Amino acid sequence: MYFSLFEIFAVGIGPSSSHTVGPMKAARRFVENLREQNLLLKVASLHTKLYGSLALTGIGHGTLNAIIYGFMGLNAAEMNPNLDYLAPLEHNHQLNILEQHHINFSIAQDIELEKKITLPEHSNGMTFCAYDKEGRVVLEETYFSVGGGTIARQDEICRRIDRQPYDVPYQFDSCKELMQLCAQNKMTIAELVLQNEKTLQPHHFSVSQNILHLHQMMQQSIDIGLQKDGYLPGGLKVKRHAKEMYERLTSKFANNNTDSLTAIDWINIWAFAVAEENAGGGRIVTAPTMGSAGVIPAVMRYMERYGKFYNIAERKNAAITFLATASAICSLYRTNASISGAEVGCQGEIGVACSMAAGGLVAALGGNNKQIENAAEIAMEHNLGLTCDPICGLVQVPCIERNAMGAIKAVNAARLAMQGSGSHIVSLDSIIKTMYETGLSLNQDYKETSLAGIAKNALSC
Repeated sequence: MYFSLFEIFAVGIGPSSSHTVGPMKAARRFVENLREQNLLLKVASLHTKLYGSLALTGIGHGTLNAIIYGFMGLNAAEMNPNLDYLAPLEHNHQLNILEQHHINFSIAQDIELEKKITLPEHSNGMTFCAYDKEGRVVLEETYFSVGGGTIARQDEICRRIDRQPYDVPYQFDSCKELMQLCAQNKMTIAELVLQNEKTLQPHHFSVSQNILHLHQMMQQSIDIGLQKDGYLPGGLKVKRHAKEMYERLTSKFANNNTDSLTAIDWINIWAFAVAEENAGGGRIVTAPTMGSAGVIPAVMRYMERYGKFYNIAERKNAAITFLATASAICSLYRTNASISGAEVGCQGEIGVACSMAAGGLVAALGGNNKQIENAAEIAMEHNLGLTCDPICGLVQVPCIERNAMGAIKAVNAARLAMQGSGSHIVSLDSIIKTMYETGLSLNQDYKETSLAGIAKNALSC
């Protein structure tokens, strides 16, 4: 099923799309439903229950704050990361719902962590309940954050994949179908995506300009991350490294360093910068999640730094081709597998980002459709089984380094694919199926719970 490029790449506040952006959207939708049903002014209290992965890692991932932002009616894409939106609540224990109705609210008492309960539909479950002054239920709804900031209410979760398809000229459910459509219409993958987006978006909406805006925001997140030092929030006291890595590398150039692997250093630095900015709660573009948001920007900057583009127009076209191609690859994963670490482990986040970046890079550098598929397949093949085990539930260790490793793997997968004709034994469809089956087979403790793996053996929180 076709997913729009603009739902795959969306702006949000870090550190997690499924644990921050998704719950924020769900909380806002719940209170908006209260308003639409003329129930808002009857509300005397709100109570939230978080289940599964949201309960186990929600504090480290910023879930509790995100829910309050949603109740307040805030939009992640428009929030200022430098403002303290919670100060009034912490000062007087008053929550202003949608800036229309004040109630008493306590984070400690009104958000409950059900760490031993996982709802059957998805690990990222949350229930919101509004009560009147007599303690009677005004409205109760359960939502799930299913990855990349996408949410589904309990009555919608079964239709997450079987939802009503978009009315686009080129609909596809598999890579095989995508390749057939491209061949029949003599199009690249990026051209097919752009045609679909032109159909989906309003006439005044410039698809190309808005893709370039997303690219610009991704690159800005690198530049911002390179300027910051100090420590990331949370109890781990993780030091930001991107700035000092950048200064160290630039000083090497000043001393005429001729290390032939310097490109790898740059990719690492760029990925670190974005991942650290995300971990610090900065504004980030999901790609396809926030926990994996450093992979694609780093690979795109590598493309612009080392690709043979001779003018601005070529660079812009390359960026559009890259992101359009990457979004088509992500559609395949969202249709046939998952991009949720709580559902399939980190292979669904870093692995998918790596696959998207590899395919996008081949496309931007002029590779053919079969080479694009080959690159995307190689990238995921070597991320299979990757667990999601963040220490203390923070999107810091090993998440930041994994963004750098994912970016490096993406570049290597692209280079391997472009050395061949595109002919390969393992199809992307088969790798996506394998990834999903592998994810379902993983012990639940290895899927964003911080109960096993590195989270268990490295430190005690």
